[in-house]
Amino acid sequence: MLSTIRNGIVVSLAFGFIFAAAMPANADWLEFRGSDGSGKADDSVPTTWSETENVAWRTELPGPGGSSPIVVGDRVFVTCYSGYGVDADDPGDQENLLHHVVCLDRKTGKILWDRRSRSNLPEQDYSGFMKLHGYASNTMASDGEAVYAFFGKSGVWKYSLEGEQLWAVGAGSGTHGWGSGTSLILTDDLVICNASIESESILAFSKADGSLKWRKTGIVQSWSTPVLAVTEAGDTELVVSHKGAVLGLDPQTGEELWTCAMAEDYVCPAVVADGSTVYAGSSRKRETVAIKTGGRGDVTDTHLLWSVPKTSNVPTLIVDGDRIFWFDSRGVAACLDAKTGEEIHSQRHSWMRVVYASPILVDGKLYISSCNNGTAVYKADETMEEIAKIELEGIGRINATPAVDRGGLLIRGDKAIYCIGK
Repeated sequence: MLSTIRNGIVVSLAFGFIFAAAMPANADWLEFRGSDGSGKADDSVPTTWSETENVAWRTELPGPGGSSPIVVGDRVFVTCYSGYGVDADDPGDQENLLHHVVCLDRKTGKILWDRRSRSNLPEQDYSGFMKLHGYASNTMASDGEAVYAFFGKSGVWKYSLEGEQLWAVGAGSGTHGWGSGTSLILTDDLVICNASIESESILAFSKADGSLKWRKTGIVQSWSTPVLAVTEAGDTELVVSHKGAVLGLDPQTGEELWTCAMAEDYVCPAVVADGSTVYAGSSRKRETVAIKTGGRGDVTDTHLLWSVPKTSNVPTLIVDGDRIFWFDSRGVAACLDAKTGEEIHSQRHSWMRVVYASPILVDGKLYISSCNNGTAVYKADETMEEIAKIELEGIGRINATPAVDRGGLLIRGDKAIYCIGK
């Protein structure tokens, strides 16, 4: 039975289906920064490309957006929006705002289907920071059997791989001048949604029917995507950061297991897990922390491994062995010691100017996109030496983190999505 958010219009446009058997799950890129949220891929992709070189395909999208693509078998999924806020000089009428879930053939880039839904109005006006990323900045998630999309106050939506809408549920009615930007993660039979902006809550919905399984309230000023971390004892914890604290929750019940103090400030970077350690960062107050999982109660004095007065602000960091790499929102590239937080390297790259995408690590190299000045490749070592810098005229503004697809690099901009490589 189909559930809807409100008595609005749901428009579906089918362009035909080409459905093939899914590739092995470990070859897919199922969530923001990959299937484990690490931002790392055991693959090899090109380090140079242009509009005509090393481009397997380019597909114009039906609208802009800041969400990253995900890969499920032989399909690529991405969200975008249209009808309002596309032209900064003439944003139009909110009544025309549509959200899109788009499915493409991963081999050719052909759009297989495009499902469109009306926004739950009123939305945040297209002004200020909303002009930087718009109304489709939340990356989808998949378990290989269906796909899930989050559109802020317009809720969470589930579609089959063939494009059938299976359910849609609300996540709250709140808005913010910076918009919505957290991405969904999946665990067992649950869809986990950080709805801090929409309802100051972490929500867990049933994959089967969208029913609410649990709610954790008091999540304030968080644009951070949670992560599933494994403790030394082998237990799984859901870790989320928000203003003033990092929390460890039971992913099945939402029960708070532990809390660790962090800067009293809004947070944007996703939490990153590496073994039994999690890393989280605030924004303006400039703090990054490393915390050992598995504690109970207030673990600030017992499980906080280190804290440094530095942060990537918006992009999410990469942990690779005993090194942390990040690019902050102003284009500063940094390398830190993962065990101590000590800074090893720091250099500002003026060409970046503004960076909202997060880096990914592939074959010993870091790939990072600037909003308006292309994508660059750096060595993932203490030098962070620049290998290449490429601009694509046909891609538009880039807010999305790249995805990796079996020898291909998927770079998504406001105008189009490119598959670089095979």
